[in-house]
Amino acid sequence: MELVRLGPDLIVAEGTPGLAAAQLATRTVPIVFVNVTDPVGQGFVESLARPRGNATGFALFEFSMGTKWLEILRELMPSVKKVGLMFNPAMAPYSGLYLRSIQQGALTHAIEPSAMPVDDESGVERSLYALGQQPDSGLIVLQDAFTVQHRNLVIDQVARHRIPAVYTVRLYPESGGLVSYGVDFANQFRQAAIYVDLMLKGAKLGELPVQQPTKFELVLNLKIAKALGIEITPSLLVRADEVIE
Repeated sequence: MELVRLGPDLIVAEGTPGLAAAQLATRTVPIVFVNVTDPVGQGFVESLARPRGNATGFALFEFSMGTKWLEILRELMPSVKKVGLMFNPAMAPYSGLYLRSIQQGALTHAIEPSAMPVDDESGVERSLYALGQQPDSGLIVLQDAFTVQHRNLVIDQVARHRIPAVYTVRLYPESGGLVSYGVDFANQFRQAAIYVDLMLKGAKLGELPVQQPTKFELVLNLKIAKALGIEITPSLLVRADEVIE
């Protein structure tokens, strides 16, 4: 890795692919990571409290997120009974964590969740067509490299089949999706800057635990809601961090 050959004092890595590449290149240069879903399960750190190795940072997953997505879907469409979770298996090896979180929340809301793995554009189209044929269905789209790259296709197909969909990052409603609820990425980078500053001032990596997310954001696209004939409840509007009109 060219970056390691330059002899940096520290590396900042974003996401699972970025952290995997950084650790493949070096096990000695300290790494501060952001937006990594399951750093322990993926073998990047030994534990959250004591990361050891050469990496620490900020995780992306919090177990209650699945319940929050279902609650938002229920507010958007009270009759929802089935929910698909779309992700790319190769890009999101951590998808099982999110599915279990959604399954736990589904018990409370009497919703039937199902996995929707996709690995190419035709798979996206087939999956969303099939979901759209089922009454009272909704969708949750995980953020991974594939779904982000193909977000316009996903958003177009969701609109075509009139599926209420919740996305996990604000990039989707900014691109024409209905609503997103997820970790505030900008806040993670601000926190990472604090870790970088501490380490450059002499703090030991092992003294800085991996932190789980504490700040989340809800973004609504009212224009898309109107196009889909979905009435946004006042309680959802009040909770929104940003409303796109």
